[in-house]
Amino acid sequence: MDIASAAFWAALGSIILANVLLSGDNAVVIALAARSLPAHQQKKAIFYGSAAAIVMRIGLTILAVKLLTLPFLKIIGGVLLVYIGVTLLLEDDEEGDVGGADGQGNLMSAIRTILIADLVMSLDNVLAVAAAAKGDTVLLVVGLGISIPLIIFGSTLLLKVMERFPIIITLGAALLGFLAGEMVLTDPAVDAQFGAQSHLLINLAGVLGAGLVVGLGTVLKRRHAASA
Repeated sequence: MDIASAAFWAALGSIILANVLLSGDNAVVIALAARSLPAHQQKKAIFYGSAAAIVMRIGLTILAVKLLTLPFLKIIGGVLLVYIGVTLLLEDDEEGDVGGADGQGNLMSAIRTILIADLVMSLDNVLAVAAAAKGDTVLLVVGLGISIPLIIFGSTLLLKVMERFPIIITLGAALLGFLAGEMVLTDPAVDAQFGAQSHLLINLAGVLGAGLVVGLGTVLKRRHAASA
């Protein structure tokens, strides 16, 4: 596609808009993962985590159509999201238990959490981005690259809000559980066995997933506090 053409810029705008609109949940998990780090490492975790996630998302977008047809992939992703949600809820209690004196271990752990969560949550999102790119890899790379500072800004803003209103941490973990429940019921294996599920049932699964993450996280935090 000619870079000077109106079609190029229209498609580029569509990619950026789709990526930003669909990355709200990703910004939440980036902020959650970075919140327990020292202040000087929070910006590093957000920047490197976001940049690495975008690079990974480019590859995902190219493979998205094939990936989403694989049975059990979303179920595995849903289980991973539940694990990540519970882990992030427990992070406040376990802060300082891992990593060296310089906190490098915690920084790498935060970046790893960002990447895994983004990998799982982007499976559906990348389809919209792929459609906007219309098979143009250069356009895709440029569009997602421009999206990086926008996602970083959103994550940084959320991080500041979380520091002021800790309840948002619980709400963020609940969001991961909600997405996990939705993913499980929209897996091709579930569709093949039981048929396509209704929107109401999918939402109910999301609510159950949110309850599971918050409930399990709360119980484990109480046990951790009691043993301490």
